Amino acid sequence: MNDSYDTAQRAADIRKMRHSDIDRIILVEREIFLFPWSPGNFADSIKAGYICQVLEQDDTLMGYGIMMMSPEEAHILTLGIATHWQKKGLGKKLLQYFIEYAKEQEVKSIFLDVRESNHGAAQLYKRMGFHQIATRKGYYPAMCGREDALVMQLEL
Repeated sequence: MNDSYDTAQRAADIRKMRHSDIDRIILVEREIFLFPWSPGNFADSIKAGYICQVLEQDDTLMGYGIMMMSPEEAHILTLGIATHWQKKGLGKKLLQYFIEYAKEQEVKSIFLDVRESNHGAAQLYKRMGFHQIATRKGYYPAMCGREDALVMQLEL
């Protein structure tokens, strides 16, 4: 691994998302997704009590994620790393945080959806132990219609 990978992983802190983070999250969201969540989606997730976390270093927001919990399972609703910070192990660090949190809550499985075209994210999820269990046809909006989602599961 290279030095920037190690440095970014060590220096990044994970903390609870605050309403005051939403403006910075939206900037990242618009940078990395063609069809970003709205500020209201993030505010509603915080209000609902979902597990909403940000990854930051020295007041620089590097990424974020939201996971919804139920007694038996967890569902990662979104996970994003700012373009400049991608491929430095930060997505893995945030995903590992959610996995450990879910294990502590004694859920049996974690689920997530990923765009079929998002090969980088799908590969990360596979490396972390997720496997594809289904496909949701036309789940995501796309530039030319709709795109399928891969439904992935990690059994804990």
